[in-house]
Amino acid sequence: MRFGRLFIAVLASVAWLGTASAQNALPRDAGIEGTITAQIDAFLADDFAKAFTYASPNIQGMFGTSERFGQMVRNGYPMVWRPDDVQYLELRDIAGNLWQKVLIRDRQGGAHVLDYQMIQTPEGWRINGVQILQAPDVSA
Repeated sequence: MRFGRLFIAVLASVAWLGTASAQNALPRDAGIEGTITAQIDAFLADDFAKAFTYASPNIQGMFGTSERFGQMVRNGYPMVWRPDDVQYLELRDIAGNLWQKVLIRDRQGGAHVLDYQMIQTPEGWRINGVQILQAPDVSA
């Protein structure tokens, strides 16, 4: 009897957590996806000056120049610099910040999940930071 109540409580908690996290999911945003795509396209063309324009003012201030920004991306985010495939996953509101989850496959076939924090500026959407998340297990 005790186990049955515990099991029901656990199921109810899991159902509530699923509902709570779903409330943070937002519909796709073409502007956000377009900004990320444009920056990746600039990286593919080795146009770091253009890629730097898609970074937020905070990121631009941190790096100062497009050359330093490009060096950081080449060294720290090679999958973004030279992706093979890019897929947009969910857009989420986390504590008032918008985060776009992106699945990137590198040219060696490795899967990487990144979270892009996006901010709205007078010039449009800008990338305010990127973090690498744990990649999904894609083995069969």
